[in-house]
Amino acid sequence: MVTMEADLDEALARGLREYVRRVTEALGLSGHSSYLQMDRPASVYLALDGRLPRFPDRDVALLWDEERGWAAAAETHSGEDLIVVAYLGHDVLPPPTLVANWVTRLRSGDPVGSIRPVRLRRADTDDDLVGRLAALGRGAVTTGSRSA
Repeated sequence: MVTMEADLDEALARGLREYVRRVTEALGLSGHSSYLQMDRPASVYLALDGRLPRFPDRDVALLWDEERGWAAAAETHSGEDLIVVAYLGHDVLPPPTLVANWVTRLRSGDPVGSIRPVRLRRADTDDDLVGRLAALGRGAVTTGSRSA
């Protein structure tokens, strides 16, 4: 039914915007350099301040998608695809403080996360992702629970 699908998409969008706002706040960022792609699979681009020790001359961003969760990436100088340097793993919607702590460790040069993408869930899976995001969109405080 189209109405039910539209309601789910709106719950996903509202919740994802709130989740990204919370992550942005935990990182101490303004959120002005972020982009949410709501076409499924949903994804997020979030520009970070600072650099990574391995890529001192490149801007850094966080990428999120609903299958793999968060990844840290270095920008390229030519506008090509970003260079993913680590995946957080753990959960597709980890607590914002966990994301912020992971970024802090990456910035200090700690080898954290995985260099290989780990699929935490499938975008077409009927699991608790939309429900968890809908709860965030309503202002609920949720803790991470793996959505695989």
